[in-house]
Amino acid sequence: MSVMFFDSMLYLLGALLVILFLSQAIFIFREYERGVMFTLGRFTRVCGPGFVIMIPVVQQVVRTDLRTFVEDVPTQDVISRDNVSVKVNAVIYYRIIDPERAILNVADYATAVSQLAQTTLRSVLGKHELDEMLAERDKLNVDIQEILDRQTDAWGIKVANVEIKHVDINDSMVRAIAKQAEAERLRRARVINAEGEQQAAAKLVEAGRMLAEQPNAMQLRYFNALSDIATDRTSTVIVPLPIDLLPDNWRGGATKAE
Repeated sequence: MSVMFFDSMLYLLGALLVILFLSQAIFIFREYERGVMFTLGRFTRVCGPGFVIMIPVVQQVVRTDLRTFVEDVPTQDVISRDNVSVKVNAVIYYRIIDPERAILNVADYATAVSQLAQTTLRSVLGKHELDEMLAERDKLNVDIQEILDRQTDAWGIKVANVEIKHVDINDSMVRAIAKQAEAERLRRARVINAEGEQQAAAKLVEAGRMLAEQPNAMQLRYFNALSDIATDRTSTVIVPLPIDLLPDNWRGGATKAE
């Protein structure tokens, strides 16, 4: 009886060892996962996706995720080139394109990317004035993305996009910007008004020149003015008629009458 119990215990122990071995030897990687395998501490290969078998204890594997990561860059205090203090935060999108370099070349790629994004954000925005930060945000996004992408290439990471979310300034600077915008609108209105007066003056000079060259046109203009005055029935207007505007046959009749 004791022998049978001992044999059953051996079978049970063997089954547990087999199950434990298989649980440590078999890995299943999803489509978006890769495994960086080490054999006795040395890099062997990048495995996955799918079913992967390794030797327990002798081999180890580190999982990596190839999907796009979204990193929220904390708010940074930035002093612009025109000495304006602003608070800026951003978000970056990156993914691992080389799992080997992401594991071997940097201890913690997520922390490394976050710290690099913070320093790059301060460095790039500090070279621009406040107006550029507010008006040329797309260009600044591209500049930061290109710098990060070049520096993270050694880590096997691709920075796909950078978006500046907020550029916050204090209340006194907001009021100053509002006054500046109002002054700019007034300046544009005065310029437009001056340009209109200049164009009107040019047209008047041109009209005067044409009337001087064509005396008949001056007579037509005189009669047109009389027609405009006649439309107002609230008052009586007496207009002297110059003799030069009368037809020749009328002038002769007037001369004989005298």
